[in-house]
Amino acid sequence: MSESTLAWVAAGVRGVIGAHTQAQDAGRTDDVVALYAPDAVLELPGMDPIEGHDALRESFKAWAPTKPQLHLVTNTVVTSPAEDEATATSDVAFLQRGETGWAVQLVGHYEDTLRRHEGTWRLHRRTTTFQ
Repeated sequence: MSESTLAWVAAGVRGVIGAHTQAQDAGRTDDVVALYAPDAVLELPGMDPIEGHDALRESFKAWAPTKPQLHLVTNTVVTSPAEDEATATSDVAFLQRGETGWAVQLVGHYEDTLRRHEGTWRLHRRTTTFQ
């Protein structure tokens, strides 16, 4: 794979991860769901896997912010890049603003598999762990 293709894959993957974070923190449920493939799976600690657009929409709607929040996603490393599939590993810190200011609520890790779906990068599987 050429360096320009590797850069294109990495930019596409990081773009999806960033768009997901921005949309989730703004409570734009439909925008979040649109970043997932129709058969995508979201795995969270202590929960059954969430599969498909309908279940994802229901979950993200229930998690819509009721006060300001930020997912700070960093240290994203794109691994196993190919023209149609890639994996990425990221660290995440979740903050909420309360009466006394911003506070870290949790720290975790994302393991993402993304695939090109109809010409656009989409999340196919996200596994989240908390630390």
